[in-house]
Amino acid sequence: MNKIRLAIACFFFFLFTGPAQAAVDINMASAAELETISGIGPKKAQAIVEYRKKNGPFKSADDLQKVKGLSKASVEKMRKDITVVNPEIHAGTIE
Repeated sequence: MNKIRLAIACFFFFLFTGPAQAAVDINMASAAELETISGIGPKKAQAIVEYRKKNGPFKSADDLQKVKGLSKASVEKMRKDITVVNPEIHAGTIE
């Protein structure tokens, strides 16, 4: 009986927690990958990619505020969904 209760509890736990989503590296992500971040649509995703092409890799998540259309508040909301891998690794490899 306890095994059944445990199985039911596990079922509901995983049902309501949903799948874990990996953070998106803003220095390597394509526009399509950037669109998976809450608050980023096609225009903002393309603006991020264009900014990155023109200015090089982002050094921190805060650098996203330099992209037209992204405010400090919007960057704070997406901070949990993004990561910035060491920009020196990406120098010359980003698109």
